[in-house]
Amino acid sequence: MYAVKTTSLTKYYGKARGIIDMNLTVEQGDFFGFIGPNGAGKSTTIRTLLGLISPTSGSAEILGMDILRQRDALLSHIGYMPSEASFYPNMRVKDVIRFSADLRRRDCRMESKILCERLALDTNKKIRELSLGNRKKVSIVCALQHMPALYILDEPTSGLDPLMQREFFTILEERSAGGSTIFLSSHVLSEIQKHCRHAAIIRGGRLLATGSTKQLGHTDAKRVRLRGLSEPPALEHMKDIQTDGDSVSFLYDGNLNPLLQTLAVLPLTDVSISEPDLEEIFLHYYT
Repeated sequence: MYAVKTTSLTKYYGKARGIIDMNLTVEQGDFFGFIGPNGAGKSTTIRTLLGLISPTSGSAEILGMDILRQRDALLSHIGYMPSEASFYPNMRVKDVIRFSADLRRRDCRMESKILCERLALDTNKKIRELSLGNRKKVSIVCALQHMPALYILDEPTSGLDPLMQREFFTILEERSAGGSTIFLSSHVLSEIQKHCRHAAIIRGGRLLATGSTKQLGHTDAKRVRLRGLSEPPALEHMKDIQTDGDSVSFLYDGNLNPLLQTLAVLPLTDVSISEPDLEEIFLHYYT
């Protein structure tokens, strides 16, 4: 059984594109990254999976349950963290957290206490007194305190300082090791590369590629760095060209022989040809 499975899932807003013919599977227990810039369709996908908006066509299952017919049942197994969470401004943090637990009819006091301590969250403050980062912490506790089987996290680290980001991912790694599934939507590629085992790249509402993060990082493209040139060489198949004084860098996805033949006659002082990282692969897919 998959944690997430979509079949030709499509969502249009009138004539505007949301997501188109999405076929995506996420294994149970996986730490899965969902990569794309703003407007690519990440949040639309998540909101459709959660039943917050209805698909135009296609279908999807979460933990073997249909997202439309069994929505209420499946939501009890999900910890959802939206990219921007809103809370009642005059409520205290501890009351918001307890209210979230009560809605799920769970006693989460022990786990929420642990999470608040690890995230250094003052539960006596009112929501309106909190910074963006601390409001994000409230959202984290509300999403994680009931120990769900599936975590769906939409741009969860925006607003968190580096220390809190590290602690947050430590918590997620612990939950993943315990068998929970993590579905992490992000445009911060270093997060995906460091923590996720598999990922999908979305562009314009369509999936471009899926696979392990290692597989996505292995393409025919190479990162070429040249020293001794102020302008890029006359070559086809170059992307993401960068110049800096007497050095040139670019992604090259053509045959290596023409590249090597061209480089052999140039007045270079240094040459480096390496595998690109995931961020560069992302640019390769998008250009």
